[in-house]
Amino acid sequence: QGQLVESGGGLVQAGGSLRLSCAASGTVFSINYMAWYRQAPGKPRELVASITSGGRTDYADAVEGRFTISGDNTKNSVFLQMNSLKPEDTAIYYCYALQTKYGYPETIWGQGTQVTVSS
Repeated sequence: QGQLVESGGGLVQAGGSLRLSCAASGTVFSINYMAWYRQAPGKPRELVASITSGGRTDYADAVEGRFTISGDNTKNSVFLQMNSLKPEDTAIYYCYALQTKYGYPETIWGQGTQVTVSS
């Protein structure tokens, strides 16, 4: 059973930076797409940034220009560099992967890592 393990969350002051990491472990099949989601208290989970196996990236408007997603296909890993952090970026950040297992798409979620930005 494949799983995603995140690291890099923490407490930072507004204007600071954090780098989140996520690596797949266990039995993992062909991963075509990885992304970062976040969920703030009382709000629905939202897509922050995504990257395909071909390197195409996409960002939510709220983080465009401040966050950068990157990946390492050889290690089934994805990273999120977060700069110029704002208090509204405070949330639990979840890693997400879409793999093709025996010809069918299957999603994998990480356990989440807390990011807290103080004003």
